[in-house]
Amino acid sequence: MLDFAAARRMMVDGQVRTADVTDLGLLDAMGRLPREHFVAPGRAPLAYLDRDLPVSDSDGGSRRCLLKPMVLAKLIQAAEITATDRVLDVGCTTGYSSALLAQLVASVVALEEDRTLAAIAERNLSGSSNVKVVSGPLVMGWPALEPYDVILMQGAAEVVPEVLLSQLKDGGRLACVFGPEPQRKAMLYRRAEGQTSGRPIFDASAPLLPGFSRKPAFVF
Repeated sequence: MLDFAAARRMMVDGQVRTADVTDLGLLDAMGRLPREHFVAPGRAPLAYLDRDLPVSDSDGGSRRCLLKPMVLAKLIQAAEITATDRVLDVGCTTGYSSALLAQLVASVVALEEDRTLAAIAERNLSGSSNVKVVSGPLVMGWPALEPYDVILMQGAAEVVPEVLLSQLKDGGRLACVFGPEPQRKAMLYRRAEGQTSGRPIFDASAPLLPGFSRKPAFVF
């Protein structure tokens, strides 16, 4: 039987620390949170591999995944979260990222548009008093509880997430993977005085989130 605790330590030491993730609180949280609890039992042995981990059986671009641990950790670190932050977790799937964030910030709004996944997240996060699971289109964010200090996207966008950026506080940050394949990069956006600016922070890949695909160009 796989020793999940040992696999978790190896994930943190071999995948996350070696990718220049130095936030001790984040490393500790990843070392304690059982990632295998957030996937189907048949996929539990895959939970600590250096890969995006499918949590749905849909084919094509709609397949939903937990981000690979290194990418998730680097996005969270880049967002410079603090203990008082309110975070919107866009595309939370089964709730792993939201459970991780809940150990680090004041409150998390876990947004998922797939109702089956949202129900799983609700069960998985039932013990986290500072997480609220909501269901709706990812591209629209969750304006009922805006503004947010941080917005984290659990997947890629091919278009700038303008609606989500508008839900940030002044000084707020949005971290995501952006661009068309295979040139995707992790991006960090900041909002200041009603304006947002973004910069690439590291090379990354991630599955495309529903609603964030680029419209096909018209060809004569």
